[in-house]
Amino acid sequence: MKKISTILHDFNELVMFKHSIFSLPFIFIAMIVAADGWFGWRLLGLGVLAAVTARNFAMGFNRWADVDIDRANPRTAGRPSVDGRLKRETVLLFTIANGIAFVVVAWFINALAFWLSFPILFILAGYSLMKRVSALAHLVLGLSLGLAPIAGVVAVRGEITMWSVMLSVGVMFWVAGFDLLYSLQDMEYDKAVDLHSIPSRYGAQCTLFLSKIFHALTILFWLFFAAEAEVGWLTYMAIVLSAVILWMEHRIVAQDFKQIDKAFFTLNGYLGIMFLVFVILDYMI
Repeated sequence: MKKISTILHDFNELVMFKHSIFSLPFIFIAMIVAADGWFGWRLLGLGVLAAVTARNFAMGFNRWADVDIDRANPRTAGRPSVDGRLKRETVLLFTIANGIAFVVVAWFINALAFWLSFPILFILAGYSLMKRVSALAHLVLGLSLGLAPIAGVVAVRGEITMWSVMLSVGVMFWVAGFDLLYSLQDMEYDKAVDLHSIPSRYGAQCTLFLSKIFHALTILFWLFFAAEAEVGWLTYMAIVLSAVILWMEHRIVAQDFKQIDKAFFTLNGYLGIMFLVFVILDYMI
């Protein structure tokens, strides 16, 4: 029993399951808006399975592909995929299994979800490869999580709506913006090993400025989403509070780079949950 617990702990550390808090709320936000309220237990279960397997695939592939990079970086040298707790073959098998599971879950949702599952997996794997060749990797990561709202509306309606695209673009810039801040931790290492990131190419001040631009675009596109979807005032309130949270995030990071983890995990986690709660209340009142 202890061995099983240890293995589960290692896999949880591998995929950092707690980071699912960034994408899950926006899947459900899109599903609620698409269904004009409650979308049913079946889609709730399938939505959770799709989100978890997709994220496990993305993180598993990232850890498998980046083992050489992670081994040389002191910040990541203790990951299970690096220190020997999980063999590279095991990580690859885990990744493939979750990729197959994601496609199967998509098939149970509807035909469009099934056909879109293949390009989605390609995009999810793209981040790990993109950062080796281009500083646009931050946007690719943003796109990976930004697909969540589109996936949510496809699950409910079997189509892609304009408001879901607006919501997704906002999520893309939100994630890319906070990934820019997070990547400041590895700026010197990325320079040393010639990895492509905006901090390593253009420096901290440019990164901070560009992150602010991305987050301003986040709020703009979320406002476009709210107008296009004709949501209630509570959703608009969620967008206003999101702007405040992002402002706080930038203030914390600008004052002390050692607070990046606090800004990255805590504030962005609160943002997604808060947004979801306000949307739920919007359709309950």
